[in-house]
Amino acid sequence: MRGPGIAAAAALAAVLALAGCGASDDTGGDAKRDLSAAAPERAGQGAGADEGYASSGERGGKGAPATSAPKKPALPQQHMIRTAELSVEVDNAAKALARARTATENAGGHVASETTERVDGTHVTSRVVLRVPQAGYDSVLKELAGTGTLLSRKADAKDVTEQVVDVQSRIATQRASVERVRKLMDQATQLSDVVTLESELSRRQADLESLLAQQASLKDRTTLATITLELSERGKTAPETEDEGPGFLDALSGGWNALVTVVTWIGIALAALAPWAAALLVLFAVWRWLVRPRLTRRRTAADSAPAPAPAAVPAPAHAPDLTHKED
Repeated sequence: MRGPGIAAAAALAAVLALAGCGASDDTGGDAKRDLSAAAPERAGQGAGADEGYASSGERGGKGAPATSAPKKPALPQQHMIRTAELSVEVDNAAKALARARTATENAGGHVASETTERVDGTHVTSRVVLRVPQAGYDSVLKELAGTGTLLSRKADAKDVTEQVVDVQSRIATQRASVERVRKLMDQATQLSDVVTLESELSRRQADLESLLAQQASLKDRTTLATITLELSERGKTAPETEDEGPGFLDALSGGWNALVTVVTWIGIALAALAPWAAALLVLFAVWRWLVRPRLTRRRTAADSAPAPAPAAVPAPAHAPDLTHKED
């Protein structure tokens, strides 16, 4: 029993000894690397370093050099979506639009859309959407506002840094998920497993493509700012003419217009009375050729019939004579 125990103890001691040697070698190597890294800095400082040491010795009573401040962690890149709307009144919309195009192209941007129309046949209005890089956003805005009289201006800036970082993280996670599913498909041997993994892979790839589309949209909106410019020309009024009195031709034209108006209204009135006149004409025809002849025949027949003889009235038997009556 002692033989195996002694052998095990000897092996453990050997392992510990080797580990101690390795640790000491690593410590020495680290110390050497630190010294080699510090040597060029001391060599480069020269007399200034000596003065620093002296001044530090005088302040603290010790000759120990001051330690350098730790570096600050780098801040994440800020992502902003900038939009602006301008309304400018100009003398010539075509020239102002050409100037806006030139300013946009010089800044490295492009025209996204444009709409130009003529209003009331007197002046032109234009609406143009410009996409310019973030670096030239302010300069282009200043150039566009100077093309004429600024009527209104609205600018907006939205910080989407957190959204951009979140989408990037989700894309990395989704890609790793897709890769895991693909490795499982390579290892699958049963048909049911392959079908299930293919369905899961399709779903995860669709999610990955949606995230990539969001990332592309965010990149486009944070890289290029959007400026909507509305250009309107000043209304051109017709020159005023002196008010002159009416002449012979004006009176003749006015009378003719009045005559035409009266005739027109008379025609409208006759057209409105025409149905009534037609109905009255029909009633008169019925009376004239149907009702009236019948009434005439009835009257003629009544007149031609013999009248009955009058009855005789008997005279009184004894009529008193009142002519010679005396009082």
